Amino acid sequence: MKDWWLYQGAGEAAERRARLEAGPPPPWRDFKGVPDPGYTPPGREGPAWERTWRRGEGYVPDELEKDVVNTALHLRRPLLITGKPGVGKSTLASSIAADLGLGPVLHWPVTSRTVLRDGLYLYDAIGRLQEAGLEQLRTPGAPPIAAAAGAPGPSGAADGGPSIARYLRLGPLGTALLPQDRPRVLLVDEIDKSDIDLPGDLLTVFEDGGFVIPELARLVKEAPTVAIGTDDEDTEEVVRISQGRVQCRYFPIVVLTSNGERDFPPAFLRRCVRLHLDPPGPDKLARIVRGRLGVDIENSDEYRDLVRSFLERAEDGDLATDQLLNAIQLRLAGAWSAPGDRERFLATVMHHLTGPSA
Repeated sequence: MKDWWLYQGAGEAAERRARLEAGPPPPWRDFKGVPDPGYTPPGREGPAWERTWRRGEGYVPDELEKDVVNTALHLRRPLLITGKPGVGKSTLASSIAADLGLGPVLHWPVTSRTVLRDGLYLYDAIGRLQEAGLEQLRTPGAPPIAAAAGAPGPSGAADGGPSIARYLRLGPLGTALLPQDRPRVLLVDEIDKSDIDLPGDLLTVFEDGGFVIPELARLVKEAPTVAIGTDDEDTEEVVRISQGRVQCRYFPIVVLTSNGERDFPPAFLRRCVRLHLDPPGPDKLARIVRGRLGVDIENSDEYRDLVRSFLERAEDGDLATDQLLNAIQLRLAGAWSAPGDRERFLATVMHHLTGPSA
């Protein structure tokens, strides 16, 4: 362990978390958002936290991974992780949250149709207009439906229309950027599958540490503060947004994963700390199996043989580490244990993800 490590460093999680929170940011990453005292982000309890903890606690990082993750923590920069499918890129985000006790990971899965606003906030304009129409039917003589897009009253509702707050909700990136003294962990999964514009669109948000919700900014004179929902699981808490802007106080721990399906613009790469994960070798696989399943493969010829078979098959096409874990779990349960089943067992559980036989 190195003295400057926060993730996987010396001391209890609470001590390292306190060092994380108290550490001074680089001058160019010092943000001034003001927390809403009425909003409390999820802590270390509930189903969402249990999922994060279970996924992250058995992760086995090597020294380089610890160095790079801690570099991103100190610089308060996004962490871009590249590597083949199944090497543990997404799991590293849960490992950071679990190791430092930072609460459930916020998850933003990216597809080819994903745009920046999907991560920042969601606005159901159609639902709002539909409710305004129903309200007009219930109340003869009410203002026309178009008023639903007009100026709101004190509650954020337009004259004759429902409150806009009911139809706005922060996305995972927007929730991560809420002003807090402790960072949230955000997983932006498979960023390489995005539209070509998304990495560039993220640059301004990453640099500013905040964003404006236009639907609220247009109404700021009539409703300067509006309470809306967040992307937090296991809670219906709302957070008050002032002046239509979300501005972080502590930049979140953003983990972006990429399977290498595309290149990113230099301006985007310059703003990220980069980590490439290679497939684990025999020693790391042994540590993963011990951490995940409690099995010491050095004391078992059968499990050593499974690891050896896994590595041999990986030479002909990509395999994911969880395929080896599945194979050992099946053998622990007594499945596929007949002598004649070995080849069919390996072909079933350790099928290639790439290559001629995929």
